[in-house]
Amino acid sequence: MTLPTSGRPAPEVLDDLEQMKGRDVRWRDGRAFTLAYYAGEDVADIARTAYGAFSSENGLNADAFPSLRRIQSDVVDTVSQWLHAPPGSAGFMTTGGTESILMAVLAARERGRAERGVASPEMVLPTSAHAAFEKAAHYFGVRSRRVPVDGRWKADVDAMAAALTDDTVLVVGSAPQYPQGVIDPIADIAALAAQRDINCHVDACMGGVTLPYLRRLGHDVPPFDFDVPGVTSMSVDLHKFGYAAKGASVIIHRDKKLRSYQTFVTENWLGGLYGSSGVLGTKSGGSMAAAWAVMQYLGDDGYLRLAAAARRATIELAHAIDAIDALVLRAEPEATLVAFSARGDDLDVFALADALWRRGWYLDRQGPPPTLHCTVNAVHDGIIDDFVADLRAALADVVADASTSASTGGVYGALE
Repeated sequence: MTLPTSGRPAPEVLDDLEQMKGRDVRWRDGRAFTLAYYAGEDVADIARTAYGAFSSENGLNADAFPSLRRIQSDVVDTVSQWLHAPPGSAGFMTTGGTESILMAVLAARERGRAERGVASPEMVLPTSAHAAFEKAAHYFGVRSRRVPVDGRWKADVDAMAAALTDDTVLVVGSAPQYPQGVIDPIADIAALAAQRDINCHVDACMGGVTLPYLRRLGHDVPPFDFDVPGVTSMSVDLHKFGYAAKGASVIIHRDKKLRSYQTFVTENWLGGLYGSSGVLGTKSGGSMAAAWAVMQYLGDDGYLRLAAAARRATIELAHAIDAIDALVLRAEPEATLVAFSARGDDLDVFALADALWRRGWYLDRQGPPPTLHCTVNAVHDGIIDDFVADLRAALADVVADASTSASTGGVYGALE
């Protein structure tokens, strides 16, 4: 792109942007089972308005923007209550689940160095834990010791225990884990950490909002939060089932000392004292304000209603897939994620994803094994029948046309 010699009229520029979106998935219509979360135009509108009002405020220094200090404190406090964090707990807002996970790994590494002199830190985690832990391992020089999951796709605690060494600084569980949507045995994992006095992080980026409300709705939710002894930190994404604007996440630590290992402070330059709570220095206050505004707008009853809608759609989708002979659920969904595969080797599920995308539906592709993945949120309540009708039609197309087997697996994230 060549920068125009003279500035263009605003309506023309905005019209170009709108046209660029023409081929994007229609997520507001519920056509995306990944990446975007929608609770209605009223919620999206208040998020946009709040974001715009604070888009240029800088979260780097709350002395200049005390509004952002108040916003962060309120948001962290609300999430802490959802997670039953004890008095004295502390946390920060981050820009997403990846940054929250990175900070959890960094804090564990720094604690291991400071308290036990660990020079070659390791973390033990199931193969189902999020890819962001691998990113953290790469960035921070922490060895990732992945342990296979059990037959239910859950963390194998005995195998995790066997993988622990004197260099282990962190054990990880997920509530739920992303690939199959099941909840790891957090109490057993946290017990491993408590026995060694090391960190235990629960990745609740997907479930930290919905699971507390599903429990209140009467669903059987196993222990997963700070009520579990040994859990030292948790991450929750608000731009997922909090229905806030991208990117808003929270990391909570059991106490301020544990949180202190996440922070960075230096005076080793000519600019004076520099402190940072996360990866970023400058960060827009827009996503922080949008999260606060959406949480205030929805309130407790709003989140209860949205959790019920998402779970209702999840169960409806799971039952529909289970009734299709050619497909098989990877696991009974324990939150709001559904993963399914082909029952036999003669069906290419990635070709099925291609056929669904031609009908306007976008699903994640993952593996091993080759699997299609649906993140079900409130927008999908009431449209599952439409999706299932297209799923059956797409399945018939794939079976009828063997040439569609030349599909690709797709990617969860992209470099370009």
